[in-house]
Amino acid sequence: MIIGIDGNEANTQKRVGIGEYAFELLKQFSNSILNTQNSKFTIYLKEKPLQELPITSDDWCYRIITPKKFWTQIRLPVDLYIHRPQPDIFFSPTHYAPRFSSVPTAISIMDLSYHYYPQLFKKKDLYQLTHWTAYSVKNASIVFTISKASKHDIIKLYNVPESKVVVTYPGIKSFAHLSPQVYSIHMLQSAFGITTPYFLFVGTLQPRKNIVRLIEAFAKLKAKEEKPLSLVIVGKRGWLYEDILQAPEKYSVSDSVKFLEFVTDEQLPMLYKNAICYVLPSLYEGFGLPVLEAMKFECPVIASNVSSLPEAGGDAALYVDPESADDIAKKMKKVLDDKKLRSELIAKGKKQLAKFSWEKTAKETLTALEEVVKKKLT
Repeated sequence: MIIGIDGNEANTQKRVGIGEYAFELLKQFSNSILNTQNSKFTIYLKEKPLQELPITSDDWCYRIITPKKFWTQIRLPVDLYIHRPQPDIFFSPTHYAPRFSSVPTAISIMDLSYHYYPQLFKKKDLYQLTHWTAYSVKNASIVFTISKASKHDIIKLYNVPESKVVVTYPGIKSFAHLSPQVYSIHMLQSAFGITTPYFLFVGTLQPRKNIVRLIEAFAKLKAKEEKPLSLVIVGKRGWLYEDILQAPEKYSVSDSVKFLEFVTDEQLPMLYKNAICYVLPSLYEGFGLPVLEAMKFECPVIASNVSSLPEAGGDAALYVDPESADDIAKKMKKVLDDKKLRSELIAKGKKQLAKFSWEKTAKETLTALEEVVKKKLT
């Protein structure tokens, strides 16, 4: 059995969201212990693989297809049709399957925020998400998603049978190579100039993350506090982020809000470890991986009470109404003042975290892909 995979999202230096999801799956798929059917893998790329991707072996190879232009719509489908040996199934860990395919396809949908909040997307991106996703879902043999909330949305929006949509919860990177010294507050001050107690946000700067309202809530809290506080926002600029960057000045907290566009895997743990708490006030999330990252590094979590976030946080998070800056500020104040609550959230977070692993995600994904092929052969 040959499984073809679109590896382009994993083949980038700075991976977030779907890129991290794709990278972790590839790492796990290359583990022969998970591969009970002894399947072979062909990873399709637009350019040569990065060194951190799994190495080539008898069961694992890379196929570089050029040119990059119209890759998913034309170049990849043509190659799948004419090249031999042909995959028995092609898996794209994104919304987009090949425009046409001579083999069964599988896709992954992280969330459907573009459907619920279309005004938060650029017109070009919205058109692609809307039309390409609809085509891919219709033609896919199986659709993976990362929460029950997203599964419900996919079934409702695309009118597909429940059996076609499979939930595989994501895991969290191990950070096993990190030494305890990365958690030092002194290193935090040296690296980022952070000298006051701070709240933390980690995620792409885009409207649905609700960062403007988070900054407003922080300003409300800070106005009532005598002690110095800051808000650290970690994440690359996504789209329609201008209002986010202007919000600190709008709410008169420019001196207390720090934007860090990208931090390394060595730096992120110390940001979590030393924060008052992590706050994710998103309007919509497919899952919310930073919730688990925060729990791993004993950082209390405040999250929205909408979409999939209660699945990610379980009883280990404090939930807020994402439409209310007052509620967000109130919960931030509660965590700030209540040391016992922080300890309780940290303890519950350790138990919640144990439910998730990339090994489990990959095993369930691989089993589902193999089942599709078996059904086609019988």
